[in-house]
Amino acid sequence: MPDIRLPIRTARLVLRRFEAADLEAFHAYHSQPRTARFLPGEAKSYTQCMERVGKYANFVFQKEGDWVALAVEVADAPGLIGEVVLKWLPGYGQAEVGWSLAPGARGHGYATEAAEAMLRLGFEALAFHRIDAKLDELNTASAAICERLGMRLEARHVDKWRYKGEWATELVFAMLRDEWTDRGR
Repeated sequence: MPDIRLPIRTARLVLRRFEAADLEAFHAYHSQPRTARFLPGEAKSYTQCMERVGKYANFVFQKEGDWVALAVEVADAPGLIGEVVLKWLPGYGQAEVGWSLAPGARGHGYATEAAEAMLRLGFEALAFHRIDAKLDELNTASAAICERLGMRLEARHVDKWRYKGEWATELVFAMLRDEWTDRGR
């Protein structure tokens, strides 16, 4: 199994394995249409949230298709404010990063900080070659996060999928391990 040491601490955040106690907070934001707007599917029911928190709490990361799904909390104010994920994609050394935060936690740089920690995990601890982020073109907040992280816009797929009753244009942002290593120079 790849080496994933938890929790991961950043300047302001703790990224940790999900726990049963996270269910109420997870449901509070995942049941809102505002949160579901740019996520697959509709707002989640309590039962769907229970299933998701259980899956996230028990993630296994051993092969293509597996996910690292971590709870995000502010270090000096424990309690779930969101999640960040890293999915091991098919193809040698490929992964995808994603994030979702509770509405009250948005706009403070937490998603950028958490996503940067996942890029560090992916490139430095797990030795991925390439990590991408796929998002709806209308999700300008997530596009701005990708840009702040130094990811480059790699593709724009017009009307790629039928999404919540409308055609959606997908943006693909990406970074290579060499770009990650060189970004601080």
